[in-house]
Amino acid sequence: MEIYAFVLLAVVAIASALGMILSKNTVNSALLLVLNLLTISGVYLLLQAQFLAFIQILVYAGAIMVLFLFVIMLLNLDEEESFFDKIRVKYIVAFLLGVVVLGQILYSLGGVTDLLPEISQEMAFAGTVEALGDVLYTDYLFAFEMTAILLTAAVVGALMIAQYKKTKTGETK
Repeated sequence: MEIYAFVLLAVVAIASALGMILSKNTVNSALLLVLNLLTISGVYLLLQAQFLAFIQILVYAGAIMVLFLFVIMLLNLDEEESFFDKIRVKYIVAFLLGVVVLGQILYSLGGVTDLLPEISQEMAFAGTVEALGDVLYTDYLFAFEMTAILLTAAVVGALMIAQYKKTKTGETK
């Protein structure tokens, strides 16, 4: 069952990536990138890396894409002509269906010949939030704390520079 979910997520990821590249509208491209990031988080869930899946959705599909859409709307880019006008939808659909059929054939051959690996019990624990937190707060606590201090200093510095430029141009606080 997991292989079918993987094939579905892989096909949607490839289709959304191609759609993002081939789209003439920049907002549609950004939304297709969000779909691509969501399918990648689904692949992380299939790999039992729940923390990476959550961070993928929260940071990339959430915060970064809101920033991208804000910049796109702010710049108000006009629609540009695509280099890929000659590519038709039926070719893309045929390619995606071919990928699905090829994935099913490879999975069937792997199941018959016992080439599919078994997941060990140690690996089932490796991608969880508990395992990551255990390593982060025991082995790498100093690096984690120093990174937090560095990021806090960077934010305070950016705010100080922005405030200085505001007062320098004559605007009130």
